[in-house]
Amino acid sequence: MTIVDSAVYVDGKRAVEPDSLKETYEACHGQSGIAWIGLHRPTAEEFSSVAEEFGLHELAVEDAVKAHQRPKLDRYGDTLFVVLKAARYLDRPETVEFGEVHVFIGPDFVVTVRHGDAPDVREVRNRMEKDIELLRRGPEAILYAIMDRIVDDYGPVVAGLENDIDEIETEVFGGNAGVSRRTYELSREVIEFQRAVKPLSGMLTALIAGFEKYGVDPELQRYLRDVQDHAIQVTEQVAGFRDLLQNILSVNLSLVGLQQNEEVKALTEASIEQNDEVKKISGWAAILFAPTLIAGIYGMNFDHIPELHWLFGYPFALVLMMLVCVSLFLVFKRRGWL
Repeated sequence: MTIVDSAVYVDGKRAVEPDSLKETYEACHGQSGIAWIGLHRPTAEEFSSVAEEFGLHELAVEDAVKAHQRPKLDRYGDTLFVVLKAARYLDRPETVEFGEVHVFIGPDFVVTVRHGDAPDVREVRNRMEKDIELLRRGPEAILYAIMDRIVDDYGPVVAGLENDIDEIETEVFGGNAGVSRRTYELSREVIEFQRAVKPLSGMLTALIAGFEKYGVDPELQRYLRDVQDHAIQVTEQVAGFRDLLQNILSVNLSLVGLQQNEEVKALTEASIEQNDEVKKISGWAAILFAPTLIAGIYGMNFDHIPELHWLFGYPFALVLMMLVCVSLFLVFKRRGWL
């Protein structure tokens, strides 16, 4: 288990920087402050001491350790358990990388369990330590800051996906038949991104209602409504991306179909032309074969061949060849072979 950071805050300021989780627990109870423990991919055994110290529910602990959870909001007594999906756009591979953060919020503690590189909770901690007034509002203010950072990080992802879609549109109408694979892969990323973003609106609605019910600072409720507005905006944009990619995929399939039809048509026309050439060659071969056959027979010089010693035998053979050739030519011409 990697302890990213562990500190106790009193009146909005970092009061104690313990060297171990045990010192954190003792300082939290002794200082009457807020303990904020940041963990990275703990195992069940490693997380057991945290769960036991703060009385975390076993189901929430199991989810936090195993990860791969969908965004959700659960309340176990005085403890609030929130699962959030972070995302960041990677420029070089042009893909979206997803992370996961689990947040336990209690009356005097905040435990964050991060899976993946995003979000950078340390930056959230630095921001909170600079904003003492916000940190004084309690553990719920830390949850707000984490959610705000995650939703803000969605902005570059939306911009990156939008740019990828523009490139795909250009490739589709440019005749690139290999764009289907990239379109499908991008569709999968958009769907996963939608799964990360879509539940946030309902979660924030329930969170705001819970803050009102449990008497949490009204100012934090206004902050969360601002985060909710941004989350709804991202949700609508992602839904538009998904519809647009479906349309692009349909258009690409239509264009590929048309291209295949053109190729089939070209092959058919080439086959027809070849058939015409074969007919012409066959017709002329038959025409030339007829006089060759007649000349071959009369060239045998047998004594009993008819008209062999006839005075007009040679002109007769030539006329016969001519008549046969002309007859075959007319027959083939009428049938369209020549």
